[in-house]
Amino acid sequence: MTASSMLQAVAALDVAALFPKADPQQAPVAIATYVAASVVKMLAVFTMWLGMVAYLTLAERKFAAWFQDRRGPNRVGPWGLLQPVADGLKNFMKEETNPDFADRWLFILAPALAFVPAMLTWAVLPIAAPLPTPWGLIDMAVAPMPIGFLYVLAISSLGVYGIVLAGWASNNKYALLGGLRSSAQMVSYEIAMGMSTIPVLLLAGNVSLTSIVQQQASMGWNVLSLTVAWFTFLVAAFAETNRLPFDLPEAESELVAGYHTEYSGMKFSMFFIAEYANMATVSGLTATLFFGGWDIPFTAWDNVAPYSVLKTVLTFGAFMTKMASFLFLFMWIRWTLPRFRYDQLMSLGWSIMLPVALGYIVVVAGATLALDAAGVARGPLFSLALLAMNIVLIAGLLRWLDRGKLISPASARLGATDLSRLRARGDAGSLRTLPKGEG
Repeated sequence: MTASSMLQAVAALDVAALFPKADPQQAPVAIATYVAASVVKMLAVFTMWLGMVAYLTLAERKFAAWFQDRRGPNRVGPWGLLQPVADGLKNFMKEETNPDFADRWLFILAPALAFVPAMLTWAVLPIAAPLPTPWGLIDMAVAPMPIGFLYVLAISSLGVYGIVLAGWASNNKYALLGGLRSSAQMVSYEIAMGMSTIPVLLLAGNVSLTSIVQQQASMGWNVLSLTVAWFTFLVAAFAETNRLPFDLPEAESELVAGYHTEYSGMKFSMFFIAEYANMATVSGLTATLFFGGWDIPFTAWDNVAPYSVLKTVLTFGAFMTKMASFLFLFMWIRWTLPRFRYDQLMSLGWSIMLPVALGYIVVVAGATLALDAAGVARGPLFSLALLAMNIVLIAGLLRWLDRGKLISPASARLGATDLSRLRARGDAGSLRTLPKGEG
């Protein structure tokens, strides 16, 4: 077929037949509408996502400067807004080095394996209320799967392969130790992270992320009904993203730079892009599972038909505000807390996080079954009952964890009498060491 005949065939297509008009409040009736909408959403979300990740690096540096009472980047562009562009150009122009004894193809593939899973996870996150169009109601998720939650767990677990392969393929002992640390850490906390989300599924009765958002619109946000699960999820999220105080795979003071010791140029930058991308993904997932997703609080207007462009815009703003709050929390914690020791990190994951997550599943399942048997409808009263239970559980957990068991052996087990005796000995020793005539 010649080029002219192809153009004639395209011109002869009946565009109206491919994209028939439909009820704006109902799902599209033509498969072409789904395909076109998916392509547009992929381009829009990918562009927004890349821009957001780039400027998260600037936000991190600005917040670090704010916490440390200095200015931060302010010379490239107005208020330093072009600093990420300058950093990107610098990394593209830097020389790429390949160690002589590295596994060449795995060494090149590892940065992409660290970056891609975080990007793919965004495909199922509902970021706003559905958008009405002349061709039908378009869901504001790139791929609104009915098994969206399972997809998130499956894809997000692949990120560890990029880090492990980077450490192994570099043929460097420091990089290998960083990769081994990362695999142990991420596998350990991934279990607790997955277990902490099961109570969300128990309340929603569905693994669709859109259904979870709608359930929170009618019952209240899960952060109130499932507070212990949210806190467990949040701590595990810090460990999964290798952020302070869980950045042991990098540990510059011990492992030079960890699993990316031998990387340079843009391959080196891909690991940092992956870190910020994982932060954004986890923040969006936290907002969806525990903070109502795109739901606007204290109103039901945004969750019921008829949908409108205004609802889509406002709910998108609500979702981005919640996500930005958690991104700020990630940065705040980084510049506030010190790093754990490795034995403390593993002890916290296996001795505290996993038992708490498993026990909480049993408690929530029993409470849900009891409330259903008592005839309590899924609504505000149901949520208030779960909130009261969470208050009691949190008080009990804090009492249990505050007995020197949290991160052994970092906590002191001295009683008040022993502590006062040691202080007295210290005071007496200081008096004995004073120069003659000063006592």
